[in-house]
Amino acid sequence: MDDVDRKILAELQDDGRLTVTELAARVRLSLSPCHRRLRELERSGAIRGYRAILDTQEVGLTFEALVFVTMRQEDRDTVADFEAAVADIPYVLQAQRLFGDPDYLLRIVSTDLPAFQRLYDEKLATLPGVMRLSSTLVMKHVVEERPLPL
Repeated sequence: MDDVDRKILAELQDDGRLTVTELAARVRLSLSPCHRRLRELERSGAIRGYRAILDTQEVGLTFEALVFVTMRQEDRDTVADFEAAVADIPYVLQAQRLFGDPDYLLRIVSTDLPAFQRLYDEKLATLPGVMRLSSTLVMKHVVEERPLPL
């Protein structure tokens, strides 16, 4: 990956809806080489996909919590079952396995506190291998959806 590839990635992080023609102009390449580089970045996995970034408030998901998970068991099967079950919960926006204690950090959205409580009681508390859940509420987003520094 060279500086031109980094420029392409930076422009696409800023505006993923750019046409190849617009992208080529911004990175000062002709159309064909820009298109080739773009396809190679997609093929290599440097670009994982394209999506719209939605406003949680506008779509009614106004409640957000961070849930720390401590596992009772951490054998391979339990971890795999836990991770598969977490991946199936659409309100879990992010799930990260951590070193040390706690074992996982989940970023969860819901419509309100009662909806979060139902999700907590019916889904999170019943996940495989869970010993303890600890939650904290998000008060404010200070940095969000920041592009990667290239």
